[in-house]
Amino acid sequence: MLVDQLRRHGVETVFTVAGESFLPVLDALYDEPAIRTVACRHEAGAAIMAEAHARLRGDLGVVFVTRGPGAAHASVGVHNASESSTPLLLFVGQVPTAHRGRGAFQEVDIEAWFAPMAKWAVEVENPEHLSEVTADAARVAREGRAGPVVVSLPEDVLAAHLSVPDAPVAEPPGRPEPGPGELEQLRSLLTGSTRPMVIVGGGAWDPATALALASWAEQNHLPVAVSFRRQDYLDNRSPCYIGHSGVGVVASLADRILRADLIIAIGTRLGDTATRGYTLLKPPNPDQALVHIHVDPEELGRVYKPTLGICAGIPETVAALSAAPPLPGQPWRNWAAGARADYEATLPPPPAPGAVDFGQVMTYLDSRLPPEAILTNGAGNYTLWPQRYYRFKQYGTQLGPQSGAMGYAVPAAVAAKLRHPDVPVVAVSGDGDFLMTGQELATAVQYDTPIIVLVVNNGMLATIRMHQERTFPGRPSATDLDNPDFAAYARAFGAFGATIERTRDFPPAFEEALDARVPAVLDILVDPEAILPHNTLSEVRRQAQTG
Repeated sequence: MLVDQLRRHGVETVFTVAGESFLPVLDALYDEPAIRTVACRHEAGAAIMAEAHARLRGDLGVVFVTRGPGAAHASVGVHNASESSTPLLLFVGQVPTAHRGRGAFQEVDIEAWFAPMAKWAVEVENPEHLSEVTADAARVAREGRAGPVVVSLPEDVLAAHLSVPDAPVAEPPGRPEPGPGELEQLRSLLTGSTRPMVIVGGGAWDPATALALASWAEQNHLPVAVSFRRQDYLDNRSPCYIGHSGVGVVASLADRILRADLIIAIGTRLGDTATRGYTLLKPPNPDQALVHIHVDPEELGRVYKPTLGICAGIPETVAALSAAPPLPGQPWRNWAAGARADYEATLPPPPAPGAVDFGQVMTYLDSRLPPEAILTNGAGNYTLWPQRYYRFKQYGTQLGPQSGAMGYAVPAAVAAKLRHPDVPVVAVSGDGDFLMTGQELATAVQYDTPIIVLVVNNGMLATIRMHQERTFPGRPSATDLDNPDFAAYARAFGAFGATIERTRDFPPAFEEALDARVPAVLDILVDPEAILPHNTLSEVRRQAQTG
């Protein structure tokens, strides 16, 4: 019943770490040729793969794990799906209903545990309800602001034999459309502006919406910034693209956001990552109007009260904006051109200390990879290199953890390569980040997904060290890493492995990794001083000591 519902809802792949608590599901998947079952090495990796898969396909991602520790490990993927507005279904095997509440082995109250981070957490207590609950879970995960749903599956419920009709398939929910009056008011605010700024982000985008955004922005010469790890929403080569706002925002863009007389936020939640800790926007501000467009009414006015709040689907709104005639006058053209010039001035990476300049590595990848290549990353200071010096050229080519979780890069890359086997997939991972889920190299080898992993190896947790040096200069604690030979580690899995000690060694090693046609790890030895693209560890320490 459960697997039938998944197939009827269009699910084509499920990710799992097998557990005895859901053996009947594994057995049902054995007989379901329409659904590929991917066996992962850790539940966190499985949940991340399912979330990344959902983002790439624009629909449900599915993961099965066992109770207790399995659910605990998978929670990192659930949290990220919540932060990234991704429709994810996590199914958790549970103790038999007769054992509930009696301290059974690995028993956890799944509903109470996941309620704060999931859109819905539910336990199926009656096998007659299994089909209906699965269909409801698909509906809830997809509707409104998409997100994760967690379903607890007691062993006896899964093992029951009965005959009940299949629940109706939950069709993808319709989204509200912007009203004509709202669109006219937005056009009126734009017409009266001289320094507008568009900031886009959030979930529920697709290739057509990204193209419609480019059409609207370019017809009206509007400057467009993207929020945290959403750089593939607009071709970075577009004359309207001006960089990413929020975490890691460059000073010139931050200054322009503060000086804008009109902010049009489309799809993005105006939280701390989009607003650099709530410092880029400061309404109510008589000198800066705010238009906020979001499908979830609870996001409108949650932090900032908008001049105009539009509760509507993002694809519907962007399509309506692009279909309208260009705005007359457009007195902001010089403002927009200046913002683009500011962005282009940040593209050449500054020289970095040490024998490997990772900025030059990114510049090489930017020129070498085709537009459809997919880059994934985990969390850490090293992510600023791809975010600043690699230009994302089409929608669906950037996968990064909206939750800031480490360990995202490798599992996400495996999911991307499974989804798009003919597209180059590069995972950019820190040394600390890599070892959190590096065991998924085994999954990559098993399923013949030749991803290329770049390990930025500087022997430390650089983000935390940066904060330590700012707060407690010269007193590092628990941030040094004594790393293994990552190239040898890769070869132990049957993958390609190479160590990069000089910048000029990277291009030939990368080409060799591409030609190997197996998963690959390039261990890139970066000077610990190169803690940020624009700042060294010594400079951070000096700034802290001098105030």
